[in-house]
Amino acid sequence: MHKSDILIIGSGIAGLSFALHIAKERPDLSICILAKADKAESNTRYAQGGIAVVLNKLTDSFQQHIDDTLKAGGGLCNKSVVEMVVKKAPERLKELIEWGVEFDKKENGKFSAGLEGGHSQARILHHQDTTGLEIEKKLLLYSRQFPNVKIFQHHFALDLITDTNHSVCYGATVLNQKDHTIDIFTSRVTILATGGSGQVYKTTTNPTVSTGDGVAMAYRANVAIENMQFIQFHPTAFYQKGQSPSFLISEAVRGFGATLVNKKGQRFLFDYDTRGELATRDIISEAIYTELKKSGEEHVFMDCRHLDLTNFKTHFPNIYSYCLKVGIDISNDWIPVAPAAHYQCGGIAVNKKAQTSIPNLYACGECSCSGLHGSNRLASNSLLEAVVFANEAGLHVLQTIDTFEQPTNFEIESVREQTVDSKRINEIKNEIQTLMIQKAGIVKIQTNLQEARQRLIKIENIIFSEFKGNAPHTDLWELKNLLAVAKLIVSQSLQYITKKETLTKHNKQLYHSL
Repeated sequence: MHKSDILIIGSGIAGLSFALHIAKERPDLSICILAKADKAESNTRYAQGGIAVVLNKLTDSFQQHIDDTLKAGGGLCNKSVVEMVVKKAPERLKELIEWGVEFDKKENGKFSAGLEGGHSQARILHHQDTTGLEIEKKLLLYSRQFPNVKIFQHHFALDLITDTNHSVCYGATVLNQKDHTIDIFTSRVTILATGGSGQVYKTTTNPTVSTGDGVAMAYRANVAIENMQFIQFHPTAFYQKGQSPSFLISEAVRGFGATLVNKKGQRFLFDYDTRGELATRDIISEAIYTELKKSGEEHVFMDCRHLDLTNFKTHFPNIYSYCLKVGIDISNDWIPVAPAAHYQCGGIAVNKKAQTSIPNLYACGECSCSGLHGSNRLASNSLLEAVVFANEAGLHVLQTIDTFEQPTNFEIESVREQTVDSKRINEIKNEIQTLMIQKAGIVKIQTNLQEARQRLIKIENIIFSEFKGNAPHTDLWELKNLLAVAKLIVSQSLQYITKKETLTKHNKQLYHSL
C-alpha cells in the first residue's frame, strides 16, 4: 500500500509539469509519479520538432496561431480551448526556460523559430531536432529539487480504483515489474498522463510503451472517451520494412525546404493542396496514401539534396546521423518515407481544468481529449497543450485538494505476476496491429471498419478463452489495452461516419426544399 496526496501516472512532459507546479507551491503534499519503464521513456523524449509559441508580434499574432490551429483541426476544435492554449503559451515557455530547458537561439541572442506544416508563420521553438529529449531531461533534473516528489520506475498502472458506481477515483492498482507483485497506490487526486496509443498500429513512430494504457484504464472505469477516430498519421516516417517504431523525419525538415517526390523524382503534393510540402499532416498523409495506391510502391521520397548541408547538420544532427547510419547521404540520396501512426487527437474527455467525468481524476497530454486538436493536430501544438493543461490542472488541484479526503485502506488478494505465453501474445498483438493499419488507418471506410469490428470481437473472445485466469502480466495487460483502444477507434469512427452521412443527407434535403 502506497499513500500519497497526488498520484501521477506517466512521466512525460504532462505528468512532470503537473508535478512541478504542485511541488513548488505545496511542499507538504506527497507526490507519486509512476513510470511504466525507465522514467525518461515516454513519447515526450521522441518529439523532434518543438513547441509552437507566438513571440514576434510584428509578423505574428495570437489570432494567426488560433486560425492555423482551427484550420488544421478541420473546424472541429473547441475554439475557446484553442484561444486559451495559444494565449497562455508565452507564459508557459518562460516557465520551461526557468526550469532549465534550452531552446536554440540565433547569433543575436533571439530565439531561432522554425516553420512547420500548417503554420502561417515561423513560430516553432526547438532544441535542434531533439526538443522533446531536452525537455524530458531538464524536467527530470529539476524535479530532484523537490523531496516531496517520488518517481517509481517500472511500475505499470493496471486499473483505476473507483467506488462501485465509478463516481470517484481513489488511485490505481499497479504492477511492480521489479518484484512482480500487485501494489495499491491510493491518492486524494489522480492524473492520467500516459501518452498515446500508436502501438495499436503496425507502423508507428511511437515507442513500444505507447499502448493506450490511460485511455483503456479510463474506459474500463466508465470515464468519458471522445474522438478516438482522429488518429493522426505523420506523413514522413523513415521507411524501413518491418521496423517499428519508425524513425521520424521531423515536420521541420519540410519547413526547412525539403520536398517530397515520387520514384520518378516528381513533386506531387501541389496536386492535392496549394501549400505543397507545408500543408497539414492529414492532407500530406492522405496524398502519399493515394500516390502509393496508384503506383503500388511502399514509400515515396524526401529530397534534401538542394539544402545547405552545413545548416542541415546544425539544425537536424540527429536526423542526419541516423540517415548516414542506415546508408543514406542526404546530400546525394533521397530519404525513403511513408506515413506512420503518430498522434492520438482524441482520448479521455476533459474540460479546461483537465478534469475528467469522474471527480478527483484528471487527464493531461496526449491521452486526453481537450478539444484543442479537432480532427488533426497542428504541428508542435502537442508539447504546448501538455504544459498549458498541466498548469491549469495544477491550479485547480491547489485550490481544491484540501477538500478531498485521503482514501481509506484498500485490501486486495496477494497476487504475483505469472509467466505467460509471450509468443502467442505477440501473434495476437501483430494481428490487431495489421488489422488496424489495413482497415482503420489513414483512410477509414465504413465496410472496412465493420469488418475490423467483427474481427476485434473474435480476437477479444480468443484472448478471454486462452488467458482466462491469468494473473496480470505486462505483455498480457498491454494486449488488453491495445484491444480496448482498437475497439474504441473503430466504434467511434463508425459513429462519426454515420453522423456525417446523416448530416449530409439532412443538408441535401434542406437544400432541395429551398
